[in-house]
Amino acid sequence: MTDRNTLSKRLILLLAATSALGPTATQILLPAVPAIRQDFAVSGDIAQLTLSLSMGSIALGTLAYGPLSDRFGRRPIIMIGLLITFLGSLLCALAASIEVLIIGRVIQAFGAAVGLVLARAIVRDVYGPGEVARVMSTLVMAMVVIPMVSPAVGGELLVNFGWQATGTAIAVFSLAMLLLIGFSLPETLGQAVPFDGVGSMLRTFGTLLASRAFSGYAFTIAFVSMVFFSFISAGPEIVVSVLQRPANEYGYYFMMLPCGFVMGSFISRQFSRSLGPNRLIVIGIAVAIAGICLAFALQFGGLRHPMALFLPVALTLIGNGVTLPNAQAVAINQFPHVAGSASGLTGFMQMMLSALAAQLVAAVYNGTTYPLLVIMLIAALLSLLSFRYGQRHIATGQAA
Repeated sequence: MTDRNTLSKRLILLLAATSALGPTATQILLPAVPAIRQDFAVSGDIAQLTLSLSMGSIALGTLAYGPLSDRFGRRPIIMIGLLITFLGSLLCALAASIEVLIIGRVIQAFGAAVGLVLARAIVRDVYGPGEVARVMSTLVMAMVVIPMVSPAVGGELLVNFGWQATGTAIAVFSLAMLLLIGFSLPETLGQAVPFDGVGSMLRTFGTLLASRAFSGYAFTIAFVSMVFFSFISAGPEIVVSVLQRPANEYGYYFMMLPCGFVMGSFISRQFSRSLGPNRLIVIGIAVAIAGICLAFALQFGGLRHPMALFLPVALTLIGNGVTLPNAQAVAINQFPHVAGSASGLTGFMQMMLSALAAQLVAAVYNGTTYPLLVIMLIAALLSLLSFRYGQRHIATGQAA
């Protein structure tokens, strides 16, 4: 096991960069979805599969990487995931049909899931329970910097080189991270947990889900993530079709959202010790709901400028930035001896619900923002109910 006193800064930087790969790979293609739909002459639902199926693939990846890293170590599993990301990205760059592009995105996303899972597990390896929420806030705040600009980069790549260039960009990024991890990341797993096959893995997940406290906080994480991914799944089409703006403008407005998330993560870090995770989760969810309600009000008021949509959603993301690191810390701390599996399961729940939400938003899209905002509001309310459920069982000591 590594010495956290000598590795904390370097470790957080490496984890942030690795964690950023999954969101970056997901979001860099977003401005190009309308163009992909036109280039391949497919419906919006089919083009949306480049997002929703890749999110589903991330969900499956999170299930695999956690238990494997508990058995074989964090470092080798991260390197394997980065190699898979590189190969899938090359396939995306060379895709000549929508089918090949979707397959490439699925492979790319499966590999990129490794950072999302193992960053949280490594933080739990290195830091004690009292520090996890604070360090998680730092990690989350750092890891959104690259994804923050990825839609803008994707929009410019689309305009200047075509959407295929987004695959090339992620291939280069993943290869660079593979080399950096290979030379720099130490092993943090203290004691390996035996991996006895898929049956054993499923039993571990069953034990985690049987804990009402873990399930409550894990679903809180999943529904909070669903709010964000619902928006990004519909945002590019709304900017192009409803607001009549060029595709690359989406990327620049999108930057407001991660900025909001960073602000929320910073607030979480500053007040994690004085307020505690549960009070911060309540505050974060309340702010998120207020942002969605403000978006409704502005839309009902007839404001159709992108700022009337992106500013309230940025407020929502401030709330998400407060909620997520605290809910993640509490969930993983329920089972510290299988932190990789716990992190993987929460990641699976996050991405699977988000993938379903993305496809649902595409299915109910009617040329307005209202179906999107309704789905976002329902997800935020469900996150509050899930939190109250989990909190009640932690408070009463009922784990199952």
